[in-house]
Amino acid sequence: MAAPFNIVPLLEWMDLVGLAVFALSGAVVAAAKRQTLVTFIFFAVVTAVGGGTARDLLIGAPVFWVFENAPILICLGAALAVWLTPARLWSGGALLWLDAAGLAAYATFGAAKALAFGVAPIPAFALGVLTSCLGGIIRDVLAGEPSILMRPELYVTAAALASALMVGLLLAGVPGLPAAIVAASAGFLLRGAAIRKGWGLPIYRG
Repeated sequence: MAAPFNIVPLLEWMDLVGLAVFALSGAVVAAAKRQTLVTFIFFAVVTAVGGGTARDLLIGAPVFWVFENAPILICLGAALAVWLTPARLWSGGALLWLDAAGLAAYATFGAAKALAFGVAPIPAFALGVLTSCLGGIIRDVLAGEPSILMRPELYVTAAALASALMVGLLLAGVPGLPAAIVAASAGFLLRGAAIRKGWGLPIYRG
């Protein structure tokens, strides 16, 4: 099927931003666990490429990091940046805010790329969420940490907002650039509000 939407340069930059911040978040987890540089790099790569790899396999696209050097080099750079800098720079809420930025960027880009490969709107929305969440889930599982999915705090909801807005705005005829800015900003702001104010979804009470 012909691609109904083009991936504008901003979206390609958002993909790189998402890749970089998720790679940083993976390295920060390795730092918190006092791991070796090899583990830093492994966590950076797995966290950064996990969601995008699943997306590309599902939509029949070339897996984005296999045919280019840049993605892995960005992950290596992120791992080295965390390894070579003082731990205090990455303490506190650094991981949460890095994750928030990556979440918004990847949800937006993932939805746009799915549409560009002819995926129907609802699956494209789901693929945006998958792109933004899977890497962090893999990171937490490998680190033996409770997954963010197991807490009521808004996380997937923020990814869903960014992805849904991107799909909806593109379908409404909004150009890719403003659509991406609105969608990513909304997702980041919602996730940021959840971090700052502790917003969460109601839990099952039985």
